[in-house]
This record gives sequence, structure tokens and C-alpha cells, in this order.
Amino acid sequence: MKAFFVGCVLLSTLGAAIMSGEAVAMENLKGKRIVMIIAHENFRDEELNAPLAIFQNAGAEVIIASSELAVAKGKFGALIMPDILYSDIDPKKYDAVVFVGGPGAVQYLDDSQAHRIARETLSAGRVLAAICIAPAILAKAGVLKGKSATVFPSDQNALIDGGARYTAKGVEVDGSIVTADGPQSAAPFANEIVKLLK
Repeated sequence: MKAFFVGCVLLSTLGAAIMSGEAVAMENLKGKRIVMIIAHENFRDEELNAPLAIFQNAGAEVIIASSELAVAKGKFGALIMPDILYSDIDPKKYDAVVFVGGPGAVQYLDDSQAHRIARETLSAGRVLAAICIAPAILAKAGVLKGKSATVFPSDQNALIDGGARYTAKGVEVDGSIVTADGPQSAAPFANEIVKLLK
């Protein structure tokens, strides 16, 4: 069912990335598992679709997690069936955990399970990534203290308050943490994750 909802979206997203000259990561990630956490309503379509296409094109297994198991809907109408509840995520079972942004991501800002996932991902030595407003989730989880990070500009105070060094870059990498500022950075964001996983 998931393939029905996203199949054509993935092809068009990957094709658009190639046509626009974006560097699409082609390294072999066979055997790698990535979980992407989305809001059940109003996740940002491009921030799910572009990385998902790049990860799958590189051979990774991608699991979609959300707060409900019914069909999730993006801000611009993308539909996808989550595989698991985000609260059931065990970061040790994945090579990377990716928080997708969009207006709906505010549901995770003060969520104890989201904070647990962020902290356990780092303590397990896995890649932790977030895009758009989602880096604010990481800041509130306390994992960005002393780290260079970026976020959607309107949320920069959340990073600063969380002890991060806000860089205002499109994509920022600090150790195993990858952050990005919004949908325009979705492909480069995904490519940095792939580099860390290869």
C-alpha cells in the first residue's frame, strides 16, 4: 500500500533532483536501515520525498514512522502509509534516524518520546538528522549543546536556547548530527546522511 501512495512521487522527485543538477548520492547503502519520522498531518512533502528517494536509490531500507498508522498527509498533499509508530522506535535497530520538518512537526517539539529517540540515537552511535523546524526537536532534547547546527530561520532561537551554535547554513554536519534549514536543502541534506552511512 505504501508503494501505491509514494511510488510515482519518488520517481518524479529523484528525476527532478537529477535534472536540477543536484548531486544524488549513489553510494551503496545495501544493508543500512533508516527510519524517517513524520507528522501525521502537515509534514513537508519535499523533506520526506527527496531524501526517501535518495536513500532508496542508494540501496537503504527506509522505514516511515509517525504518531498514527493511518495514511499520513503532507502539507501539499503527499500521502504515505507509516510502517510503525514513532514511539516504538528503538534507535539501536537503525543506522540513522531522520526527523522530517513541516508545520506538523511541532507535535514533537515537547514530546518526551521524540526526545528519548534523539538522545538514544546519539548514545547508540547512530546518525541523527533533522530538517526545517525539526532541529528544534533535537535542541529541546538537549543533544545540540555545543554543536554547530542549522534550522528554519524562524526557529533559530530554539537552537540557541538549547546551547547550539546556530550557523544559518543550508546544511550543517557536526559529528554524527546532520541538520538542514528547509525544503530547498532536502537533497543536499540526504546526501550528507548518505556520506556518513557509506
